[in-house]
Amino acid sequence: MEKIPMTPAGLTVLEDELRNLKAVERPAVIKAIAEAREHGDLSENAEYHAARERQSFIEGRVAELEDVISRAQVIDIASMSGDQVRFGATVTLADEDSDEEVVYTIVGAHEADIKSGRMSVHSPLARALISKHIGDTVEVTAPGGSKSYEVVDVKFI
Repeated sequence: MEKIPMTPAGLTVLEDELRNLKAVERPAVIKAIAEAREHGDLSENAEYHAARERQSFIEGRVAELEDVISRAQVIDIASMSGDQVRFGATVTLADEDSDEEVVYTIVGAHEADIKSGRMSVHSPLARALISKHIGDTVEVTAPGGSKSYEVVDVKFI
């Protein structure tokens, strides 16, 4: 079984979602199915079919979350330090073409959200950054062409 790296905060989010699905969503959809059954003919009952579809989604998501949580390898970032990029690092990069700076935190795939500055450890940029130090340059091939970045800062927050 392959371990899935994640931060403590990422694990908490997944556990909260699982708790919500089991305690709130699952009972609600069971109630919706029961109410839809009371309306009679199930073959033409759109409410029943929608509720069953929702139930299927919930059960699939519960199984997925239980699997991910059981294989989670929580990495405590608070105990890390240094100037080398590793999992959990918050990295400030300077685009070598435009000198524009961007900040990303390298996290597990299940907690990645690029809009929030959380980049998956499996992304091409994160893979290129791992083991680099402040001042190093990385080159990554992106859909729009090749991009070069300089590692400006590395923090473990």
